[in-house]
Amino acid sequence: MRIPLPGSRVDLLLEELWNAGGTDLLLTVGMAPQLRIHGVLRPVADRTPLTRRDTDDMLAEILNPHRSNVWQTTYEHDFSFSWRDNARIRANAFTQRGDTAVALRVIPRSIPTMSELGLPPVLGTFVRSLQGLVLVTGPTGSGKSTTLASIIHQINTERACHIITIEDPIEYVHEHRKSAVNQREVGSDTASFPDALRAALREDPDVLLVGEMRDLESIRFALTIAETGHLVFATLHTNDTAQSLARIIDVFPPEQQSQVRVQLAAALSGVVHQRLVPRTGGGLVAAFEVMVANAGIRNLIKEGKTHQLRNALVTGRREGMITLEQSLSALVQAGDITPEDAYARSSHPKEIEIRPRTKAVS
Repeated sequence: MRIPLPGSRVDLLLEELWNAGGTDLLLTVGMAPQLRIHGVLRPVADRTPLTRRDTDDMLAEILNPHRSNVWQTTYEHDFSFSWRDNARIRANAFTQRGDTAVALRVIPRSIPTMSELGLPPVLGTFVRSLQGLVLVTGPTGSGKSTTLASIIHQINTERACHIITIEDPIEYVHEHRKSAVNQREVGSDTASFPDALRAALREDPDVLLVGEMRDLESIRFALTIAETGHLVFATLHTNDTAQSLARIIDVFPPEQQSQVRVQLAAALSGVVHQRLVPRTGGGLVAAFEVMVANAGIRNLIKEGKTHQLRNALVTGRREGMITLEQSLSALVQAGDITPEDAYARSSHPKEIEIRPRTKAVS
């Protein structure tokens, strides 16, 4: 049995979303179904506002018996499913004011390459690393999962190793290539991120992807695994690279933070922060901030001076580091995004350069 059934309401709405080149479908009581196109929500044309019965019925179209049992127990549920032959769909069902709401995101079946995504070249260094911790950060919907899938795909293409992913839910599906890739879904293949991480070292991994470091226990395990000679990729929801490191440290009790700073400084390979920005003419383009853990960065982490990390980014361009403002400036100067969209996504808008610097005439 296919879920959703061909011709069902959800199936037809996903078809409309796909044909429009959109990314998300939102179903909520009191509004017509909403499509996110190029980052902007818009209602489906000629549709009346959804009722409570509508959203309940439409959720039932995409729940199998197991998911239905989870939903009836928790009234909030992350899951994924295949849609036709086109895509994977990541779904989140939740309640609001007692009514059912559903958010669906399209995950294309084909995994884009690192060059197709325009990832900074220095990320190739992380792909070739044999150990360390690489954080990919950004707000919800900033493309973190796609970036990580592209990195894992590159490793899978180049190296004969064992890759384990821990995800909630599984989004991109990886086929075995040079690497063996085992993907574990929280709720189906493991009870929780900490449980999966606790077991990971007994599963002979070379590379580990942690879909999200949500709590102290997950962070502690990820650091330990990275310290013990494995390459670990993980995500965090933060606003820049420096904040990511402060967030990790601040999760721990004050009496443990000094030791965690030493541990993080030793394990860290780099941090990638990204934002999606509307592209002039349609679509979205990513802007990046990249921190490479050199000796100076490690010392600042150990000394608890994460507030000085931005200065190290500004002076680290020769090592492939880039600030978000430098990335946004390059996109503005290339005509890919507007200055207004760049300013809106920056914490330091005064650093955005609208025009390329001109060389002084001697």
